[in-house]
Amino acid sequence: MAELARRAGIAKSTLSQLESGAGNPSVETLWALGVALNVPFSRLVDPPRPAVRVIRAGEGPVTHSERADYAATVLSSCPPNARRDIYRIEAQPGETRASDPHMPGTVEHLMLGAGRALAGPTEAPVELGPGDYVSYPGDAPHVFRALAPDTLAVIVMEHI
Repeated sequence: MAELARRAGIAKSTLSQLESGAGNPSVETLWALGVALNVPFSRLVDPPRPAVRVIRAGEGPVTHSERADYAATVLSSCPPNARRDIYRIEAQPGETRASDPHMPGTVEHLMLGAGRALAGPTEAPVELGPGDYVSYPGDAPHVFRALAPDTLAVIVMEHI
């Protein structure tokens, strides 16, 4: 424990509190521990996730900075050896955009910026509002339908 505290540049007592579950680490502390352990920051704060995951605006694992008015919410960590493509979506109400399955292992992450939308697996899409996030298997049929004018979203396609 002393060696890890030294490599991370944190007090041994802080590390002991974290290990016992009594501490509330800052972004900086978690980042330093991640570097010392050679583990990405997101792996320390992002719990295991189900195939379809919805994070509503204001929800999710938040870590606060001790040095600034800054809070980081991990929506999704990138698995090892993954590739991601990011898309900005502009849509108007009307026809549903139905997508055929992509390559095996593809996961889509969608965050709605403005408007309202229905998105996700064809058999169980989720209604989203501004700031909401959903992830779902992209290697299964899925849909996106704007429910309000000038709907904007960001889609990140993760190819494993």
